[in-house]
Amino acid sequence: MSLPHAILTALLEKPSSGLELTRRFDRSIGYFWTATHQQIYRELGKLVQGGLIRVLPTDAPTRGQRKEYEVLPAGREELTAWVARPEEPKARRGALLLRVRAAAVVGSAGLAPELRRHLELHRQRLAEYLDIERRDFPPGRDSEPDRLRHVVLKGGIRLEHFWIEWLSEVLDELPGDAPV
Repeated sequence: MSLPHAILTALLEKPSSGLELTRRFDRSIGYFWTATHQQIYRELGKLVQGGLIRVLPTDAPTRGQRKEYEVLPAGREELTAWVARPEEPKARRGALLLRVRAAAVVGSAGLAPELRRHLELHRQRLAEYLDIERRDFPPGRDSEPDRLRHVVLKGGIRLEHFWIEWLSEVLDELPGDAPV
């Protein structure tokens, strides 16, 4: 996935300013694709230059005013083509996985506290996802966009279950470590 496609997706859901996009990334897309405020603004400029989005016209003077962006037909076409484009799965890069592998070589002293910290973070994220699911996907929300958004959330829920199970297993394998 790329940042331009994440921005196009968010803007098709709702035309927004850069600040609003940043906030929306923090609350939704940011769970699986993160970007800084600066990255978003830089990419907005590129998308405007590329003719994929535009700044919405306003009667107010543009200098110092908040700009709102919307997707142009070329942006929708790009996103539609990207959705259908084949892509190979990417290898998971994670420092935590590498740390566990390194512990097999140098020993696991000091690893357990970091694993427990990650375990707690994943438990918190799972609780957050379950709250979102209860709030945003009550029975009866069955449109295609709702179903697709829900399956993305379900993927996040399953990943958090995986990490909780895996971290618990690793902690169980450490010498002298109490079960979690």
